[in-house]
Amino acid sequence: MSGFGWNQQSGPIAPVLIYPAAGVLLMGLCITFVVETIMGGINTGLNNALTGMGNSSKVILGLVLGGMMAIDMGGPFNKAAYVFGTAAIAAGNYDIMAAVMVGGMTPPCAIALASLLFKDKFTKEEREAGPTNFIMGLAFITEGAIPFAASDPVHVLPSCIVGSAAAGAISMFFNCTLMAPHGGIFVFPVVGNAMMYLVALVVGTLISAVLLGVLKKKVA
Repeated sequence: MSGFGWNQQSGPIAPVLIYPAAGVLLMGLCITFVVETIMGGINTGLNNALTGMGNSSKVILGLVLGGMMAIDMGGPFNKAAYVFGTAAIAAGNYDIMAAVMVGGMTPPCAIALASLLFKDKFTKEEREAGPTNFIMGLAFITEGAIPFAASDPVHVLPSCIVGSAAAGAISMFFNCTLMAPHGGIFVFPVVGNAMMYLVALVVGTLISAVLLGVLKKKVA
């Protein structure tokens, strides 16, 4: 009887309280013991690989870091590159963070430019949203490019990766430095060799924008 009574009393409560609580608990356990373990291993591996790469060629390291910022635009690869850059600041290596930031600024800026130059490759909604990415890109908010990448990942991601990689490599080649972990164009006053840093951003943006115009199909 007590069991029957419990079922009657818990019936209305279960969908509102018990099931959501159980779901949250289950998700928390999965994230803690499965997702964090896997992603922790991946991040450690990436960090070790980047550290080893830094000992061989700064330009290649800049190319890889810049490309990583555009691979998933806020995902694990992007965050691994960013964390590596902030750790480098703490260690006194300011050129790495410069390459990371310019690589992250490139995709939104490139999409904004491409939406203006190649209007037949973007939908009406994308053309209207495109210019906003100039602001997001200059503010180092890579995630502004996500909606465009999600709608056409096959063409958008490779285009952005190539441009970001080029920007990161150019930044490293000219020994550009950055002592701030974020800020985009607003921290350019503390960028070492700021003129060539701007060149890196412009070149990377142009490369990605042109590739977007070439690779993306015309909107029907």
